[in-house]
Amino acid sequence: MINKENIKKSGGQILVDALIANGTKTIYCVPGESFLPVIDALYLSREKIQTVVCRHESGAGNMAEAYGKLTGEPGVFFVTRGPGATNGSIAVHTARQDSTPMILFIGQVERATLGREAWQEIDYKKMFGDIAKWVDQIDDVKRLPEMISRAYSIATSGRPGPVVLALPEDMLSELTDSVDLKRYQPSGAAPLDADIATAVQLIANSKNPIMILGGSGWDTASSDQISGFAERLNLPIACAFRRQDIVDNQHVNYVGEAGLGMNPKLTKRISEADLILCVGARLGETTTNGYTLLNIPRPTQKLIHVHADPLELGKIYQAQLSINATPKNFAAAVSSIEALNSGNTERISCLASAREDYLETLNPVASAEGANLSEIMKSLREMLPADSIITNGAGNYTLWVQRFYQYRGLRTQLAPTSGTMGYGLPAAIAAKLLYPSRTAVCFAGDGCFLMTGQELATAVQYGANIIVIVVNNNMYGSIRMHQERHYPGNVWATSLNNPHFVDLAKSYGAYAESISDAKDFEAAFKRALASNKPALIEVLTDPNALTPRLTVQDLRGASV
Repeated sequence: MINKENIKKSGGQILVDALIANGTKTIYCVPGESFLPVIDALYLSREKIQTVVCRHESGAGNMAEAYGKLTGEPGVFFVTRGPGATNGSIAVHTARQDSTPMILFIGQVERATLGREAWQEIDYKKMFGDIAKWVDQIDDVKRLPEMISRAYSIATSGRPGPVVLALPEDMLSELTDSVDLKRYQPSGAAPLDADIATAVQLIANSKNPIMILGGSGWDTASSDQISGFAERLNLPIACAFRRQDIVDNQHVNYVGEAGLGMNPKLTKRISEADLILCVGARLGETTTNGYTLLNIPRPTQKLIHVHADPLELGKIYQAQLSINATPKNFAAAVSSIEALNSGNTERISCLASAREDYLETLNPVASAEGANLSEIMKSLREMLPADSIITNGAGNYTLWVQRFYQYRGLRTQLAPTSGTMGYGLPAAIAAKLLYPSRTAVCFAGDGCFLMTGQELATAVQYGANIIVIVVNNNMYGSIRMHQERHYPGNVWATSLNNPHFVDLAKSYGAYAESISDAKDFEAAFKRALASNKPALIEVLTDPNALTPRLTVQDLRGASV
């Protein structure tokens, strides 16, 4: 009889065993010789864990980040040393700013050559020290289970985020005794009863409060609980930048997004609120309109700040009440709070007015030439199933998505709060592979798409039948907006000479077509769905339209 404790395994196999034991279902990578023992172990474990091979490390990293957002579990990706690590670093930055659990494994040079600037050698503790929660190198094969278990715990605890582990290639080939591995146990802070009682009293005494929801760590139960709490207490709900899916946007208490392109009426409402209940959000630059909505360090509004990381509490703003708790634990704690001031006509009137302001923003706006994006978004609101997943990267085109689409459930939005270009396409692929029965739609500007457009080949290879909507105005739109604002008429370095996107997509094996009028969109979208393959729809838009509220002429006129 074989004693399991005496079975020798390579470091690569022990690592893969640890991933499986910790619940990881998929890893993303661009293969490299520096971690070939891991690749071999993934082959041997192919029935237990899926390997998605990407065309660029930023694509692999963005897919892992999207996996982390969708599941709440660490998204895992592997890259080779040097260039592979630097290419993958953009996703680590996104995971940090978006508070997404992630583990990046980097193949490293052999231990005997460390410190000599060997081929592609980098000191990863220095490289990732400011953007990862923890960076280390596993030099002893026997410590693999210990350090991987620690990586999962750190990535998911407090404010979730990325962990980076370097793997010397000779360590991965070493044999050692196998061990029984168990799944990591997530932990999270919970609010004190006294804090809940104080928070409820502050809310009861307020006349025009507002609740801002953000951050990561939510689940369906906590989304429902916080929505019910808001409904019972007549609290308007605003979601932080690119966190619109925390609650159903069709809920009567949802009043819009606090982020880039914020509705001026919502900006005014937050500024004039007598109480802000902020749950999960860090209250960063985009959510606070450049740190202008709340005075620093002491806001004029009474502030209740709930966050999973104690280091975020008091970091910028001195709250009336700081509560160290995860969104899930806070939502659970307030789920039993009964209605307060249910007959308060002033509160009811404020909520109704805020909701009406939000609904008005959904009405399509005029567009002089090209396809009207607000009409296209209206069509998608009406066509798409409620569980559809919408992804995007960065650029002014995203303002139409944020304003005119309604997210109807948690984990239906994948968008980087860090403003990362090229995020949408890899994120949509990860979403479709994770949830094949759900519709995944990626929005990308012409500049944004070409940052990771090669991953369309990955979508075709793995049968991820996403639909990519490329908004083409032949320029870097957001940079053009700032250029026109500060240097009107001096157009330089922002124009783009693009490829023929339809031919490009077809060359990958995808379905593709182009439209220049919103009235043609619905039929084109249905044909894309019916193609039963990854699809791209190019939408030709007016370069004059910088945002739903702003044109080039507006900016040039303002500068006269």
